[in-house]
Amino acid sequence: MRHVMKTYGRKSIAFTHGDGAWIFDTSGKRYLDALCGIAVTGLGHNHPKVTKAIQEQASSLIHCSNLYQIPEQEALAIKLCALSKMETVFFSNSGAEANEAAIKLARLFGHNKGIETPVIIVADQSFHGRTMATLSATGNRKVQAGFEPLLSGFARVPYGDVEAINQVALNNKNIVAIFIEPVQGEGGIQIPDKQYLNNLKIIADKQEWLLMVDEVQTGMGRTGAWFAHQHNDIVPDVMTLAKGLGNGVPIGACLARGKAAAILSPGTHGSTFGGNPLVSRAALATIDAIESDSLTDRATLIGDAITEGLRTNFNNENSVIDIRNKGLMIGIELDRSCLSIVDYALEAGLLLNVTADKVIRLLPPLILDDEQIKLLIISLTDVIKQFLQESK
Repeated sequence: MRHVMKTYGRKSIAFTHGDGAWIFDTSGKRYLDALCGIAVTGLGHNHPKVTKAIQEQASSLIHCSNLYQIPEQEALAIKLCALSKMETVFFSNSGAEANEAAIKLARLFGHNKGIETPVIIVADQSFHGRTMATLSATGNRKVQAGFEPLLSGFARVPYGDVEAINQVALNNKNIVAIFIEPVQGEGGIQIPDKQYLNNLKIIADKQEWLLMVDEVQTGMGRTGAWFAHQHNDIVPDVMTLAKGLGNGVPIGACLARGKAAAILSPGTHGSTFGGNPLVSRAALATIDAIESDSLTDRATLIGDAITEGLRTNFNNENSVIDIRNKGLMIGIELDRSCLSIVDYALEAGLLLNVTADKVIRLLPPLILDDEQIKLLIISLTDVIKQFLQESK
């Protein structure tokens, strides 16, 4: 790995293949994948529908420039708009790029209204990506450190605090949008009050701002709905997707509606690879599999079962501060830093990660069966107990 830039603290393990919820390393050891490449492989590994779609498309046409019509991309756009009640889609290669598109859209929206220095409201502890614009929007100094000067044009408020947004509105006439995660994933599986998004929608509509929802991690059925904001029965002006959209094939999307639908025009934005035939076919197959197997409902059942099982097992453990979930976004918050628990889990044949220093994050696939649910609860319970015992 000496020729690969050290942008990750990689574990000394490599994987060769996967099958459903299982993934295998170079020695043949099997692991239950409760991380899904950080919420990417929601259908697990080597899903037959996605694999077939990729193989078929690769044998005909992998790439075609966006200078031309791409029927597979158009079909995907139609499907996503039908599922989300949005009107237009820009396709990119990642969540950061989708969020970059949303930020550019919001700024252009502001300039079109005569606002010379448009400002977007973002939240503390948020994560929107690692490009210059998205890391500037991100509410985490660790991500931003060393990359100053950051982009201006962002007003930061505490996550979940509606009144703070009202105060910003009183003091800043350059606000053009609110950009928010329905659940903060990198921030530690932070789940806001049930009416939080509804209140943001009311404020945005009243102020004639855009409500932009970052569904990069929460989208594609992970929280028990196609998109997490649908739990609140609202439709944002802009929504971004990536991660689970292609089940491992790199694809992102920025969707818009209403006053935001036609803001981006020829020459204002673009992508060489975005929405090419291969990734579009993969995403269409992913959507078909989620839809035909009712996996959004399944995500709720699995997530609640895992959460309740862990709560029962740690009911009298004071070191476990909280166990929370929104569908299959599950956080187990401990009273201490637990970064090393990832190694305990690897030894036990389990993939997970830690975010916000003290929160064990589970992002399992939507296709877990009942036996795998039980195994995950038992294995993780043992791992946490061992870690707590040895880290006293």
